Amino acid sequence: MKHLLFLLIAFTLPSKAQTSKVLEPKLENIKWIAGTWHGEAFGGITEEIWSEPSGGSMMATFKLINDGKVTFYEIEVIREVKNSLILQLKHFGPDLKGWETKDETVDFPLIEITENKVVFEGMSFEKISENEMNVYVDIENNGKTETVKFNYKK
Repeated sequence: MKHLLFLLIAFTLPSKAQTSKVLEPKLENIKWIAGTWHGEAFGGITEEIWSEPSGGSMMATFKLINDGKVTFYEIEVIREVKNSLILQLKHFGPDLKGWETKDETVDFPLIEITENKVVFEGMSFEKISENEMNVYVDIENNGKTETVKFNYKK
């Protein structure tokens, strides 16, 4: 009986992962994303540069370099909208011709923010340390969704 009681208590106590405090959807709570980040993905070198929060948004540029040449660029923003945040982006080829139509963006609504994680629908940012983060992006290809991990360092 003592063992059963111990197990019951052990499994009902919240773990640290379960008790991560959810933070308000404010740019100030995700400003740790700001900076110049480098990594590797899609067989090449990646660079992502995020601005500090200002004017109700954070802005980023992204580029992928394969074999010494740019494969594509992205412009990204995280904006404060209606008491929440939204991440929006547009893709461009190496010649700056847009992939999306003129008025189209790829949108990722906010799900939640904790101290070390920002989760959008289809993309999340995870703070590993002051100089390292992981970005996870859901990419659909031929009807299948794959989560691609980008490990970035400052």
